[in-house]
Amino acid sequence: MLLREALGDPLLCRYSVVILDEAHERTVHTDVLFGIVKAAQGKRKELHKMPLKVIVMSATMDVDLFSQYFNRAPVLYLEGRQHSIQIFYTKEPQNDYLHASLVSVFQIHQEAPPSHSVLVFLTGQEEIEAMSRTCREIAKHLPPGSTQMSVFPLYASLPHLQQLRVFQLGQKDCRKVILSTNIAETSVTIPGIKYVVDTGMVKAKRYNPESGLEVLAVQHVSKAQAWQRAGRAGRQQSGICYRLYTEEEFEKFLNMTVPEIQRCNLASVMLQLLALRIPNILTFDFISKPSPDAVRAAIEQLDLLGAVERKDNHIILTPLGKKMAAFPLEPRFSKTLLLSPEFHCTEEILTIVSLLSVDSVLYNLHAKRDEVYSVRKKFISSEGDHMTLLNIYHAFKNVGGHKEWCRENFVNSRNMTMVAEVRRQLRDLCAKFGVRLESSRSDTGNIRRCLAYTLFLNAAELQPDGSYATLDSRQPVAIHPSSVLFHCKPSYVLYNELLHTSKCYMRDLCVVDAEWLYEAAPEYFGRKLKGIKS
Repeated sequence: MLLREALGDPLLCRYSVVILDEAHERTVHTDVLFGIVKAAQGKRKELHKMPLKVIVMSATMDVDLFSQYFNRAPVLYLEGRQHSIQIFYTKEPQNDYLHASLVSVFQIHQEAPPSHSVLVFLTGQEEIEAMSRTCREIAKHLPPGSTQMSVFPLYASLPHLQQLRVFQLGQKDCRKVILSTNIAETSVTIPGIKYVVDTGMVKAKRYNPESGLEVLAVQHVSKAQAWQRAGRAGRQQSGICYRLYTEEEFEKFLNMTVPEIQRCNLASVMLQLLALRIPNILTFDFISKPSPDAVRAAIEQLDLLGAVERKDNHIILTPLGKKMAAFPLEPRFSKTLLLSPEFHCTEEILTIVSLLSVDSVLYNLHAKRDEVYSVRKKFISSEGDHMTLLNIYHAFKNVGGHKEWCRENFVNSRNMTMVAEVRRQLRDLCAKFGVRLESSRSDTGNIRRCLAYTLFLNAAELQPDGSYATLDSRQPVAIHPSSVLFHCKPSYVLYNELLHTSKCYMRDLCVVDAEWLYEAAPEYFGRKLKGIKS
């Protein structure tokens, strides 16, 4: 929100104090914000305006880095109130951290009083749901007289009411076990936690500017993250953290998490900086500088989207780029919206972009997978996940956003309500910029063609052996099992993101024609598409 405000007021004149909290989390937005706030502070001093005070706060951060960046700012240490925590490491490296965490949970369960809850850190929904099933199954077959066990999953796309169950006090004589992603690392206190089981793994984005691929992959946590996780055991009482890695392995972890700005696609960042009228985006004062290759790749991507041009050795926004920067979206989605009137499908594109801008609106319960498939079947489109999501949203609106309908169809009502709110805001922006609000009615071809014109960098082609490869870098990829196209073999698809687990999976897919891709970027695809004549 502060970044959006800085677009119209780079000196942040409305404020005398800015507090940047949870600074260690280092998202792309916070890193850009550090630079904007520092520049505003310097400029206001130079112009003899009211000084801007900046307070940077965190429980675990690289204090020296932040102090030096903010002109050797003084550091204040406040004594924490954390209870004592014992740390235990494994004697040997663990090849299977999921099995090791399962063994740890049941060792604790057998030995510790039932009033003490256990928090286990895993990497994602699939792992959490699988382990939840396994824990419940094993708990049923424990010896007579054993303590009962209640297992609670916790991840971002879980419906809100199910997330809240985690914070309820456990039943007497029943162990509470919480299986969570890294969303439980900071900012929340779950009552009753005495034991933390840290797998040492997390799912994070990695971007390769050479291949242009941004992949969500499982990797080791940093030492700072490991200490944050351990701290969850000492919030209300003394606790114990079991680390499922050796002390030698821990010493090899990075001290701090690599900032997102050094491992993600920078197209959005570069577009924001150009909109903020930064004189030279290549020399912007980042607290942690991204690689020159990543900056170049981002500018090339914006150039392909028609958002930037070079003028007198400077990179400036085109008229289209200025409009794109006004939308709080990834550049490709901003352009999709602005281009949609040409394909008479703005209303549908508004919905699809909103659906892709929030956490998943669907949740899949493995224990009820047949029931989930049965109720979802009526929404499934052979044209891909985008069209399927569009069908689900239309059905949601037709029933007036009824929560009972969401529950029956395994739809996250909170996230769907957020989609409606995002869509409303984007629709207002479209009206402000004179974007014609038309509907394609039942013509889904026009919707998919519009998507092809802006998401062409995320295209993959079916290979003779039945596998897929991305069109630009020829990276082998596969359709994710959660996609409605999992059992299909369309010739060309667009994908929203890549997830790397056992292999590189494409998520959120849309079937497209090769000709559409070629029309969208003839120069770019001239040498990449086979068998297409210009």
